[in-house]
Amino acid sequence: MFRRAMTLIVALALLAGLAVGGYFLPVPYIVASPGLAVNTIGETEGEEPVIQVDGRKTYTHEGGLNMVTVQYTGGPQGRMDLFNLVRAWLSPNESVLPEEAVFPPERSVEEVSEEQSLEMEDSQTAATAAALTELGIDYENETVIADVDEDAPAAGKLEQGDTVTEVDGEPAGSNDEVAEEVADRDPGDDVEITVERDGDTERFEMPTTESDDGTAVVGVMVANNPDFPFEVDISVGEIGGPSAGMMFALGIMDRLSPEGLTDGQAVAGTGTITPQGTVGGVSGVAQKMVSAQRKGADYFLVPQESCDQTFDSAASDDLSVVRVSELSEAVSALETIRTGDGELPRCEAD
Repeated sequence: MFRRAMTLIVALALLAGLAVGGYFLPVPYIVASPGLAVNTIGETEGEEPVIQVDGRKTYTHEGGLNMVTVQYTGGPQGRMDLFNLVRAWLSPNESVLPEEAVFPPERSVEEVSEEQSLEMEDSQTAATAAALTELGIDYENETVIADVDEDAPAAGKLEQGDTVTEVDGEPAGSNDEVAEEVADRDPGDDVEITVERDGDTERFEMPTTESDDGTAVVGVMVANNPDFPFEVDISVGEIGGPSAGMMFALGIMDRLSPEGLTDGQAVAGTGTITPQGTVGGVSGVAQKMVSAQRKGADYFLVPQESCDQTFDSAASDDLSVVRVSELSEAVSALETIRTGDGELPRCEAD
């Protein structure tokens, strides 16, 4: 009996040890939780405007046009343990995601961080372009080669810094339009790209290849290089990614407009932006809505593509959610909020 009792005690101790060890064992998941909210028409912690304009008259208005973020915990450099993972699963404000959703296994943490920083820079440039277009302020734009894949068809022909002037003999548009023009063919078909390099015009014909999503590409990254009539600087610290683009554009418009866009109302939102003013979908909307709620926002602007995420948020009952697909629609929605005239476009459940 004594041996049986000792065996049972040892077995239970081992089982408890395994349970405790497994509970704190690192697991390949990350937790998305509500992050920072930054008022784009407000000031930084250093009491400088978040959006500063040099070379044109600006205005300061009351209210809030808040960009909101998601905070990620875990990842290759600090994996979550099972204890905190279970806690996050039970939390109404957090989501659990596979690690590869944010940190693809084929890419390093440094590469992901660098990409997010570049996306933030691009979103600020696109937001400035979209805001100026919406305000009717002209500017010049060039589309340049930002990077060339050394194993791609463009290698040895196109170079970083080249200005794209034509695709198949037609004038080049924005970076997105150039990519679409190249993709408008079957992978393997040829494309002719004309560039300006060191003051000379160069034409290159090359085959396309198939990208991961099945479209035709030549293996280059193209970027907009706009020449704005004045300088716009946006300061949001170490925040990365493209999802604040729409709120940046609205913040720039508010800074340049004699009359404010909000009339003192507290508004938050999320969504990417193109230079043409198209608002694109984003992830983490449920957590961003909680960030907006904590910031005191009454209204939340969300891309139409991301409407389905709004119904899962713990803050869905406390925010008036407004769907938009273009910057002009966001401006119209703010006018409705300001005046109380008309109806706001809402997200609808499937």
